[in-house]
Amino acid sequence: MIVKWARKKSPWIFHVCTAGCNGCDIELLAALTPKYDVERLGIKLVDSPRHADILIVTGILNKKTFKKFLRIYEQVPEPKKVIALGSCACNHGPFQNSYNTEGKLKDKVKVDMFIPGCPPRPQAIIDGIKKLLEEEK
Repeated sequence: MIVKWARKKSPWIFHVCTAGCNGCDIELLAALTPKYDVERLGIKLVDSPRHADILIVTGILNKKTFKKFLRIYEQVPEPKKVIALGSCACNHGPFQNSYNTEGKLKDKVKVDMFIPGCPPRPQAIIDGIKKLLEEEK
């Protein structure tokens, strides 16, 4: 009970960039700056997937990054949440039907929240994380 409350009040996130243009990565990092002050909500970026509650994935799953992504995904402790950030992670964006992809993220792992956009604004990222935590009640 206390662990569930603590995860909801102070979610730690780990960011995984699989392959993309880095637009979503820049907007995610902008959301973590003092301008938007997500630490007031308890949201903190961590250095290790073993400490994370939420895994934020940007970009497509291509053949080069797929195995590395799965290894990172397995390191996140249960109960883990996955957020697909940006058009590429949500539905492959401009990379649909590309020869170098391993498939959609939602077909490989359970995705709990989709935050579309190319790239999504920091306000949308923060709102998506808040909505994901509210669903956990």
